[in-house]
Amino acid sequence: MTRHRTTARGGRLLILSALLGLAVVLSASAAPKPGLVGGQPIVFPLIGDYAYTMNYGDPRGQGAHEGIDIEHVPWRTPVVAAESGTVKWWTTSWRAGCMLYLYGKSGTTYLYIHLNNDVTMKNDNRGKCVRGTAYAVKNGAKVAAGQQIGYVGDSGDANGGASHLHFEVHPGGGKAVSPYPYLQKAYKLLFTGKAGSPFALTLTGTVVSAAIDRIVVNVSTSQAWPSGLTLTKLNRTIALTVPETTTVQSLSPTGGLRTVANVTLAAKGDKIVLWTMPAPTTLKAERGDDDVLSSALIQLG
Repeated sequence: MTRHRTTARGGRLLILSALLGLAVVLSASAAPKPGLVGGQPIVFPLIGDYAYTMNYGDPRGQGAHEGIDIEHVPWRTPVVAAESGTVKWWTTSWRAGCMLYLYGKSGTTYLYIHLNNDVTMKNDNRGKCVRGTAYAVKNGAKVAAGQQIGYVGDSGDANGGASHLHFEVHPGGGKAVSPYPYLQKAYKLLFTGKAGSPFALTLTGTVVSAAIDRIVVNVSTSQAWPSGLTLTKLNRTIALTVPETTTVQSLSPTGGLRTVANVTLAAKGDKIVLWTMPAPTTLKAERGDDDVLSSALIQLG
């Protein structure tokens, strides 16, 4: 009898142990992954590829630094929404200057600090925290991920220094966490525009591979239409579809252009300038996702 009770009790312990182990596995799989929101990367809060370091938590006069400074950014560089949500202006902090809150649909809150307050590049401080100077959308606007919401500047206690963006991440609207892993995994956009509005790109770089209906390009420079926004030193590999209607031209040693049969004549490492077909703006197009952009004209050589 004693042996029977021990066996039964041991069986129950084994079942309980298995259930606890399963709960731990499920809990681990459900835990948020560092640098992701809702299992997805955020959109990098600026258009372009700019420098930042892990200065979250650094000692500052007002306490520990609660964000990361994205630096060496040209004046009035477009600031974009890290995810879809609602914006709120904050204009009464002398330290932050022109600041914007983005309340993301995920529940994460993002802070954009030191937005522009200058009318000219001379740091005149003649602008106010208003739409067109600091902000690109009205107060309380609902915005899509990647939509432009502001302009980089040096307002607040950054006045007189180099234009930069102080960016914070507050999961669940709570305490700030390091934005570094979020920025490391973020999607970087080639351009920004209103969803559905027409756009086209001019991409300059070198050929990675070419097939009759697809080309992969290592892009060094991108220029967007109609904004004219130009990004340089991109070093991004982008795959584009090549419709039958694409015009393919080859540049001769004398500088003349001739039309060639198709893009398969392109060899790895060849210089290339590619114009995309006009298309409606989408987040996938802004990110330059593979096979979303299509070519209209290709020049090789």
